[in-house]
Order: sequence, then C-alpha cells, then structure tokens
Amino acid sequence: MSKVISADGTSIAFDQTGQGPAVILVASALADRSDAAKLAGLLAERFTVINYDRRGRGDSGDTKPYAVEREVEDLEALIEAAGGSAFMFGSSSGSVLALRGAASGLNVKKLAVYEPPFRVDDAPLPADFQSRLNELLAADRRGDAVKYFMRTDMGVPAVILALIRFLPGTWRKLTAMAHTLPYEYAVMGDTLAGRPLSAEPWACVTIPTLVMDGSKSPVRLRSAAAALTGVLPNPQRRTLAGQDHSAVVRSPNALAAVLVEFFNA
Repeated sequence: MSKVISADGTSIAFDQTGQGPAVILVASALADRSDAAKLAGLLAERFTVINYDRRGRGDSGDTKPYAVEREVEDLEALIEAAGGSAFMFGSSSGSVLALRGAASGLNVKKLAVYEPPFRVDDAPLPADFQSRLNELLAADRRGDAVKYFMRTDMGVPAVILALIRFLPGTWRKLTAMAHTLPYEYAVMGDTLAGRPLSAEPWACVTIPTLVMDGSKSPVRLRSAAAALTGVLPNPQRRTLAGQDHSAVVRSPNALAAVLVEFFNA
C-alpha cells in the first residue's frame, strides 16, 4: 500500500500493480479498493493500475467538511503520482465522480464508465430521502442507513438484503462505510430527479469515453447509459452480455477484456 496527500492534506491510500500506461480505478458506493482487487490484477498484465480507497474508506483519511471538489483533487493527486496522466475507469456512482474529474480538466487520456446510476426515465428518489439517510447516520444507525440505501435507491429485494446481513464480514464492511453514503449523493448532484439528462457538465468531457452497461441490469441503468452516450461529444457504447450492476466484483474477467481493448485502441 502507498499513499498520496491530496490538496487539503487528506491521505489517500492506494495499491499500485503492473507496468505500462496508468489506469486509475474509481469505486462505487460502499466499496473500497478490495472490491476491485481482482480487476486490478487482470489489468496489471498490461497497465500500471492504481486501485485506491476513496476518502472516508479503508486506509484513506476523511477530512471534513466533505465536498465533491475534494474528491476531484484526490484524483488529481493520484494522476500526478501516476506520472501526470492516466486512463480512468469508474463504476456506478464512482463513474460519475470520474466523469466530474474529466469534466474539470484532469489529464485523463481515456475514460471508461460502467452504469452511472442516473435517473432519467424513472421515478425520482423520495423528496426526504437524503434527510432520512442523514438522520439515520446522525443516530449512528449505520445498518439501518445501509438498508435504507439498498432498498430505496438500489431496489435490492428484501430477501437478498436479508441474506447479505447473514454474511458477517460483508455486512461489517458495508456498515463501516455507511457514513460515506451522503458523499455519493453529493457526487450525483441533480441527476436523480427522473428528468432527461442535462448536457452539462458532461459535454465538457471531450476525451474518448466508453459507456458500458450489462444486459441483465435494470432498465433504469441501461437508460442512464444511453442518456449519457447521447450527451457526450466522443462516446462509445458497449453492453456486456450476461452482466449486471455487480460486474466489477462478480465478472472482472469480462470487464477487463473490454477495458484492455478500449484503452489499447
């Protein structure tokens, strides 16, 4: 494990493996660098892979107050550590953070995103969703906050959620990162209102951008990928057969093959 110091003094932990052009992996909600470890290992055969803990997770610091701009600065520090430029891959809300980083002018050569969770043709989240989430966290009801997020936003069936709670290691890991859930909604901004996706700031991402989804994912996520493709200046679109929203963890081989092809093109 290595660390870089972000602009506000926060320590950002990362694993660096492999040789070749740099690729930075940006995690989704309630994920740390362990979730993408297998994907990182596969990509390390061709690239120098930087797999990091977003602030507030794992071995990284969490300087208050939180702001999306600080997470973009974290990416900037990692890019500098990688030699000044990098490819970037983000999954779910991590893909939106990666997009915001590219839109801000970070030196990203190519960007690949998997299922940004915009709500463009689906019902918006409940009006009190974020305030309710904050109330649960303020009361230190971390498990209830995770359940509320997974049921209300992610749509995880109750039976699946009950099964997850019987996996002690997994449940402890999720609840340990519960306090970062409000960070995800700051990253998502106004993209969860159930309205057509605005061109801004995504139209500022002029680099080649691969937008991926899985053929088994919910229609909402596939519609979001299509909407993003429609507003980007230089997009490519790819649907991964047989994959769902958990491709990073469950199908790293399928994902790595597509990323290698795109980044090497």
